Amino acid sequence: MLYRVELFRDARQALASLPDKTRWQVSSKIDVLASEPRPRGSKALQGKHQGLRRVRSGDYRIVYAMEDDRLLVLVVKVGPRRDVHR
Repeated sequence: MLYRVELFRDARQALASLPDKTRWQVSSKIDVLASEPRPRGSKALQGKHQGLRRVRSGDYRIVYAMEDDRLLVLVVKVGPRRDVHR
């Protein structure tokens, strides 16, 4: 089953500001979430970010939420590791 993937405005803007090669790598990882919303290497976040998951793409992180009942993946944030968990 395929999930629909939507990006929040901030995530879209962050993705658009990445260098071309990095944008392609991160976009590819986001596309995979449609067919596999819990890919190997993804982790559930704790604390104030509980309910969100993150997946790595090189030095960048993709933070997202899933709604299994609606088959929806919401990409909340895209950015370098040091900035994405703030």
